[in-house]
Amino acid sequence: MSTNTCYWPSNIKLLRRRLALNQEELAAELNISRSKLNAHENGQTVNPPVEDLFRFSDYFRISIDALLRTDLSKLKEQQLIELQSASNDFITGKKIKILATTVDADNNDNIEFVPQKARAGYLAGFSDPEFISKLPVFHLPHLPKDKKFRMFPTSGDSMYPIPENSLVIGKYLEDWLSIKDETPCIVITKDEGIVFKLVTNLISTNRTFLLRSLNSIYQPYEVNVADILEVWGFVNYISDSLPQSEIPLQEMSRSLYEIKVELKKLAEKK
Repeated sequence: MSTNTCYWPSNIKLLRRRLALNQEELAAELNISRSKLNAHENGQTVNPPVEDLFRFSDYFRISIDALLRTDLSKLKEQQLIELQSASNDFITGKKIKILATTVDADNNDNIEFVPQKARAGYLAGFSDPEFISKLPVFHLPHLPKDKKFRMFPTSGDSMYPIPENSLVIGKYLEDWLSIKDETPCIVITKDEGIVFKLVTNLISTNRTFLLRSLNSIYQPYEVNVADILEVWGFVNYISDSLPQSEIPLQEMSRSLYEIKVELKKLAEKK
């Protein structure tokens, strides 16, 4: 392969056809015009803008360097899959940022507590050892020493019947690809901050997580993995309130019957 050869046009066309998409469909997926996509595929865009380089790289899950300098048509399907998998290294933990943490006098990991007043600051300071070192710490004897744990406050009623303002303890998850469907997790996102949701892993198909609340009045939604900073798997929670139990169906039926009887009595008195 010559380092002076640019395979961008042919690679874009090949990857589009590999997904069985026409130009109009791919343009809609990338939120660009069909004419702009056509210009990329036909080599009319000599110097692709940086935003387009990132756009195509993120969508096809292939590095910009490979899209520009590697003739993908020479690769077998398995090699293409491996090339895409290589861009997932940060998701599988191979290139994940170093977790800022604290230890006790015996070099055992502390459980840091992120109080309500530190929630906003956590987005900027989650990877800053100085910020983490200022958080309150504690230990729970029943938790394994070879895992990393942290405690976060919840807000709102999206995870009802878990009481509002509970303190949720999570285990740090490095390999996001291994997350099973409907796994309860504390997810740290760029836009929403700290959220406690049931997570379904859609990385292989959409490069997203599907986040669902226990409370059915809230609609599920997807978050791009590029917008996720940390994921902590649910371990347990601490609360000073008891979960409210749902009314059994039999009790509800009896209550409705009693209401009907009372209404009938009122009607007979008229």
